[in-house]
Amino acid sequence: MTRPLDHQTQVLLIDDDPHLRRALAQTLDLAGLKVTDLGDARGVAERLTPDWPGVVVSDIRMPGLDGLELLAEIRARDTELPVMLITGHGDVPLAVQAMRAGAYDFLEKPFASDALLDSVRRALEVRRLVVENRSLRLALADRQQLASRLLGQSPGAGRLRDQIAALAATQADVLILGETGAGKEVVARALHDLSSRRNGPFVAINAGALAESVVESELFGHEPGAFTGAQKRRIGKFEYASGGTLFLDEIESMSLDVQVKLLRLLQERVVERLGGNGLIPLDIRVVAATKEDLRQAADQGRFRADLYYRLNVAPLRIPPLRERSEDILPLFQHFAEAGAARHGLPPRASTAVERASLLRHNWPGNVRELQNAAERFALGLELGLDVALGAPVAGMPASANAGSLSEQVEAYERALIAAALDGPRSSVRSVAEALGLPRRTLHDKLRKYGLALPDGGCSPDEAE
Repeated sequence: MTRPLDHQTQVLLIDDDPHLRRALAQTLDLAGLKVTDLGDARGVAERLTPDWPGVVVSDIRMPGLDGLELLAEIRARDTELPVMLITGHGDVPLAVQAMRAGAYDFLEKPFASDALLDSVRRALEVRRLVVENRSLRLALADRQQLASRLLGQSPGAGRLRDQIAALAATQADVLILGETGAGKEVVARALHDLSSRRNGPFVAINAGALAESVVESELFGHEPGAFTGAQKRRIGKFEYASGGTLFLDEIESMSLDVQVKLLRLLQERVVERLGGNGLIPLDIRVVAATKEDLRQAADQGRFRADLYYRLNVAPLRIPPLRERSEDILPLFQHFAEAGAARHGLPPRASTAVERASLLRHNWPGNVRELQNAAERFALGLELGLDVALGAPVAGMPASANAGSLSEQVEAYERALIAAALDGPRSSVRSVAEALGLPRRTLHDKLRKYGLALPDGGCSPDEAE
């Protein structure tokens, strides 16, 4: 595989004449420009990435691949990369041919150093703007992709997306902290897909689902004869994920012996297969995930403290669903509509009582539990939520959830009205009819509970 060009290089200079090449490289270097010079144009186009910030200066008359052929190869990959052509055999037809082919500039030997430097500097500024615009477009696309994957308008969901976007741009290993069903693998995959490793493999493995007898072989691989039944070499998950990202879920379930090997791998970026003697270098990013407090587990001797501190450099906490109540109803509606479409069923409209039940449920299974409830709803089944009158109301103050009977009844009433207001195409009239209330009574209760009128709502006088 051809290695991409170093991003520190500003000018890629190609000329088969070693004396002229050295002279031009020295001119550019003295002007403060970082130069990489080559005597052959073959394979050059493959090394140029869309985010490379430099420009190409190439001779035309060269064996193997000439400058015009190189120009065609580069423009097939990137039409916005400036290519300057130089030649000692220039004439008007050749210059016209080069410019029509898309060359940024054409210089005929001999030319003044200032002419070359002026052209290169102008081309670098053009390239800088191109790369900057591409970076901004990519960042915007990544944000839009992230918003479509991690739905929610709550502050907690927004912070999580911001943290993912910031960490994805780095090479740091990440520790995801989240309860069961919170979406740890979704977050891990987003970290991978928004990173520079997106074209590499994403390998997910649940350490808790592996038998103790095979976990080391699965993770680190083995050589033939390493243990009974090991008849041929096996590439482990870490080695297989090289060049990409390995997601290791339920890391707290790993034995202390395996934790020692994982610590070494994280520190030295090498892996040794079971039964092998050689160290295999890895280019890998590790994203670990846990639903436990690893610090507490370390204090209890169930998890290595040194591994905890090594993993805890870039922690990423997924807030549980009960902490972002604003997202419960929109997520439910999204999952219900998706479930209905998947099963070829018409979408159902939830009632105010059903939406209030959703808000009062504590969601111990988080987003996964909510998705399952929405799936049942889409199929025409009951939500299946065990919600008691005294259950907390999502988004309500703690005092309202733990007060007297009348306070809890008021909290429940407020949740019912809020859920009705959040319904599709809600209006004062439709909400009042759904709740069986006179519109003036509804307005009084909206004012009592500090709830806003829906868009297009009318005043109590107009309502009568």
